[in-house]
Amino acid sequence: MKKNHLDIIDPIHDFIRVYDHELSIIDNPIFQRLRRIRQLSGAHLTYPAAQHTRFEHSLGVMHIASQAGHALHEKGILKSDDIEILRLSGLLHDIGHGPFSHLFEEIIQEKKISHEDFGKEIILKSDIGDSLSKNGFDKKLITKVAFGDSKFQYMNEIVSGALSADMMDYLLRDGYFTGAEHAKIDHKRITQSLDVHKKKLALERSALYSFESMMHSRYQMFKAVYFHKTVRSAEVMLLEALRLSDDEFGFTNFNVKEFVNLTDEYVLSTLISSKSSKLKRARQLAQDYQNRKLLKCVFERILTGKTNLKKTRTDELRTSISKKSKIDENEIFVDSSVTPSIPLAPSKNESTSIILITNENGKSTAKEMPISQIPVVSAISGFMNILRIYTHQKNRKKVEIAAKSILGDLK
Repeated sequence: MKKNHLDIIDPIHDFIRVYDHELSIIDNPIFQRLRRIRQLSGAHLTYPAAQHTRFEHSLGVMHIASQAGHALHEKGILKSDDIEILRLSGLLHDIGHGPFSHLFEEIIQEKKISHEDFGKEIILKSDIGDSLSKNGFDKKLITKVAFGDSKFQYMNEIVSGALSADMMDYLLRDGYFTGAEHAKIDHKRITQSLDVHKKKLALERSALYSFESMMHSRYQMFKAVYFHKTVRSAEVMLLEALRLSDDEFGFTNFNVKEFVNLTDEYVLSTLISSKSSKLKRARQLAQDYQNRKLLKCVFERILTGKTNLKKTRTDELRTSISKKSKIDENEIFVDSSVTPSIPLAPSKNESTSIILITNENGKSTAKEMPISQIPVVSAISGFMNILRIYTHQKNRKKVEIAAKSILGDLK
């Protein structure tokens, strides 16, 4: 039976086909809210065209997950019903993201919760779940696949993992809208070369170069966009403003009816219009962010050793720099990002290996290889600790001198 559909024009994938049962979810106010959450938080203040949102990214993930599903269907691995599950799981994988995307995630993680927890609640207990059930879909299964909890590991990995639709779309989309030239990946070659081995997602060895290229792109985007010092300046300001105001406004207290209002502009305007004397600092940070009066980076060091910069250590550094410079602690911001130099996956369950399938003389063999051993990856592997000190323009020289005095020998 022919399904009713419409084709949405998209700058990354040309056209994204959407079917009626998917449209009923997309048109839901909870999903429409994603139009008002930027994909890259404050990156638009450095890359002006980076105004793209979680909304179009979610459509893109659905599209690539569908391509992967069809490739595995042609190989007799998936059924057509599985493709439907993959499409809906990809569509809904970011439904629980809060304002400012991963910045909000950093705040709620301090309360031992994540956007995945919010997402599960939305799918299972809102009218989005009702819409899924009404159209004959198992909302519990879709929730599990969307957030990597299903027993079908290869399905989870198509949505979120080292070979995921999520990673492929966000690299392509972020690269396009920032104008960065680093995110040229052959996602069609990768999806067409997917296979399954022992219930895990695998890749034909002939497509290894395309995978290597994607990993390299992820590394380059990390350096040029995601942890660009000016991008992080804006994000550090927002993080501090959110932390200072959460007790007052309860932004991180989850309620489905209120959650639909939690967008970037709503939170920013709430902060700026606040009259509370308790929120003077948060209000000023929000105003400065909005007017692009950003913090200045006065010290930056890439630590090649194994210096561990946990929060307790960064708090100590902040105090030490404050005493040395005679500048108020509240005027000093320590940003430490301990992260693999090749962030392998956007999810908390990062893949450390990949299964490569070799087809020769009608025989198929599989080998699981640590990603770090893939030649191009191993050349730029390891850990990269980025330590930065930020302050306001007026304090720049004093804080810079103090930071260099205290941190000069750190490696």
